[in-house]
Amino acid sequence: MSRFLIVVFDGLQPSQVNANLMPNLSRFAEQGVFFARNHPAFPTVTRLNAASMVTGRFSGGHGLAGNQLVARDYDPNRVLDAMEPDLARLANATGRVLLAPTLADILSGHSQEYIAIGVGTSGNAYVHNPTADVAGGATIHPEFTLPGSLYDRLASRFGPWPGEDRPNTARFVHALRILKEHVLSEREPTVALAWSSEPDKSQHSAGVGSELANRALREADAEFGGLLAWLEEAGRAQDTNIFVISDHGYSTITRAVDLAAELRSAGFASGGEDGGVLVAEQGGSALFYVHESDRNTTDRLACWLMEQPWCGALLASEAAGPIEGTAAVSLIGMDGPRAPELAVAFRWEDRANDHGYPGHAPSTSGAVGLGQHGGMSRHEMRNTLIARGPAFKSGVRLESPSGNVDMAPTILNVLDIPGGDAMDGRVLREALTGGPDGIDWTTGKHDAERELANGVYRQRIEVSTAGGSTYVDEGNSTFG
Repeated sequence: MSRFLIVVFDGLQPSQVNANLMPNLSRFAEQGVFFARNHPAFPTVTRLNAASMVTGRFSGGHGLAGNQLVARDYDPNRVLDAMEPDLARLANATGRVLLAPTLADILSGHSQEYIAIGVGTSGNAYVHNPTADVAGGATIHPEFTLPGSLYDRLASRFGPWPGEDRPNTARFVHALRILKEHVLSEREPTVALAWSSEPDKSQHSAGVGSELANRALREADAEFGGLLAWLEEAGRAQDTNIFVISDHGYSTITRAVDLAAELRSAGFASGGEDGGVLVAEQGGSALFYVHESDRNTTDRLACWLMEQPWCGALLASEAAGPIEGTAAVSLIGMDGPRAPELAVAFRWEDRANDHGYPGHAPSTSGAVGLGQHGGMSRHEMRNTLIARGPAFKSGVRLESPSGNVDMAPTILNVLDIPGGDAMDGRVLREALTGGPDGIDWTTGKHDAERELANGVYRQRIEVSTAGGSTYVDEGNSTFG
């Protein structure tokens, strides 16, 4: 029986998969399939992309619009922080966190298990299997487990979790021990996932390419090499398909934008009031929820945003109606029951940071020079995807576009389990043994503009399409 192991390195850029920083992963990539044009979902934040990985849907389909969001089916006047306590309250109040079935849900219907262990945020871990009490499988995190009864059993056997650090290697080591000795050896799930919080935590703390971030990469790679060696020694390597993936790319912060303060200075009321606006911050982007989707307020907000020096691509939902100068959120898979009226990605530039990594943009948090993500730059819209195992070709580099949404339908296809056809992602057939050498794909540009009192706002969003799936390559704007 085929099994899958997914290893996630949070915030890993494809350029960091090299023999200097990550020799084990670099060798692994040379032996398997390297996806040269893989894409996260927008906004390029972790919890949204974790949900996209396990549902095969963009945010409009799974309903987790970002690291922060407004869930109007729960509380239309509050910005929800997508962390375990708030997500558990959302589940208790509405009966669901995600609006689409996860891999865990689908596998459960075929008497198979999905088990995830991660040392990132509690919200990231929670969305992997929110229904574990019913669907089976498990989520394991330093702060909680699903089901809850598993936490004390693991603590009794493996001891307490190490404290969080930079690099966060000690926690990843502890997670991999539980993965090897409990999850893989005893539970033997059909799909298992291990999530490293590095290099994300160190890049946020010290910047992309910093000494701390490079140390984090080398230490994470050493643990990955140890995991591969364990699979060989345990006789599991030959029947285990391995995906190595990251959730997003990265940029460097040029300035911090206090969106709440700027909105109030511009005369917009607080959420819950007539003409009010709630803002959910995503680092390199932001989502705006207009009270009762008021059309006039949304249009006034769009005009104001277009004139701001940090405003890049700007998208509007169907609920907002046609807004001149914006693109439709449906273009990027964001339209759905929990979609914001407007989504803005910050304006970005290509120049490199002090360590040679290209990409600069403003952020809703963090300090100048540190790492950030969430936006629509080409540097944040490229992330890592590598596959190796009996189901995959060997020694192949693919230039066809792919995305985080493709992992779930590909896994289901290999396992011969239905459910992938309802997803936004596609089966990565060109990577599979016996699959085609390549596939047809196209790129397109979507332009919009609006003349305002102080100048003309012009934006362009570039997308690639393959196998019926669409991936955002980049989006930016000019004003003048």
